[in-house]
Amino acid sequence: MLTIKIKVMNDSSKVLVGLLAGLAAGAALGLLFAPEKGTETRDKLSQSLKDLGDTIRDRTADEINNLSAFKDKVVSSVKGKVQEAEDEFADDIEHA
Repeated sequence: MLTIKIKVMNDSSKVLVGLLAGLAAGAALGLLFAPEKGTETRDKLSQSLKDLGDTIRDRTADEINNLSAFKDKVVSSVKGKVQEAEDEFADDIEHA
């Protein structure tokens, strides 16, 4: 029997998401309360959010690749089980 376990978000992913959210919130608050001109603060905030977006995009791409590899593994396993069942069925037919 084929058992498939799918864990949507593992512990390290949760920690990473929490760290990224904390980083974004801290950067936004730090920039908002910094004693700089508004345009400089907005530029820094914009760059920080762009960097965060890039990090999230990269992490998402990694997770998509992981899911794709997992899918390939499951498909391969199912195909192997189907082939085994076909072989067993053919063997049973021959010996019947």
